[in-house]
Amino acid sequence: MRKIVFITGISSGFGKCTAEYLASKGHVIYGTSRKEIEVNGPINVLKVDITDKTSVKMAVETVLQREGRIDVLINNAGMGISGPIEYASEEDIELQMSTNFTGMVNVIQSVLPSMRNEKSGTIINISSIGGVMGLPFQGFYSASKFAIEGLSEALRMELKPFHIKVIVIRPGDFSTSFTSNRKIEINLNGNDSYKQQFQRSISIIETDEKGGKKPEDFAIKLARIIDQKNPRSTYIISTAEQKLAVVLKRLLPDALFSAILGAHYGIK
Repeated sequence: MRKIVFITGISSGFGKCTAEYLASKGHVIYGTSRKEIEVNGPINVLKVDITDKTSVKMAVETVLQREGRIDVLINNAGMGISGPIEYASEEDIELQMSTNFTGMVNVIQSVLPSMRNEKSGTIINISSIGGVMGLPFQGFYSASKFAIEGLSEALRMELKPFHIKVIVIRPGDFSTSFTSNRKIEINLNGNDSYKQQFQRSISIIETDEKGGKKPEDFAIKLARIIDQKNPRSTYIISTAEQKLAVVLKRLLPDALFSAILGAHYGIK
């Protein structure tokens, strides 16, 4: 069934692949980007800064004027900052949270009135397995994803009377430009207490990401979820090993799971 899809952050990675794949399947795609981009296929690109409410509202109004409705909202836009929590600047904390969380809220608040009027719609929020477990040297990234998890759980209950579905996607490691675009919050050239541990952990993190699944796999899975009549509330799209980690997080004592996770990231 042909759907009107509004997806944020289509300049690269998950967003670009998903927008192009959904367009190839006949869906009408409106994708946002902060900069001018080139895409393959019939995709309507809207220049939007999701941290700017006015920018978001104008984009949503454009879609509603042209199409009359939005069937699916995919909150994909995001970024990552890595480094010791101790050194995070106020500016970087704000950047991380406003991009990954507050920006998502801006989009949801702008789209919801039309979905409520239609008494239908699907909201898909892209979290992370880092949204169910705190990752070392990615503390504020994990915090932003934990926030998405909590908000989505509350939103799901609030929107049930309006027949609006709220789905959370938790990707594991994927080989995308997210790795190269990550902002590093530490001076690696200086003499710093965290330096060796951070270098060891970030090397493992980047190796995991670069060896991860392809974003095309993510797009195919997401398209299948959109087509389902009764989708689940949460999905993990990752390797079997990372899915197991999420299960172990629920089952094991906190101290034991923390030790296992820390050992994976070379924490000594």
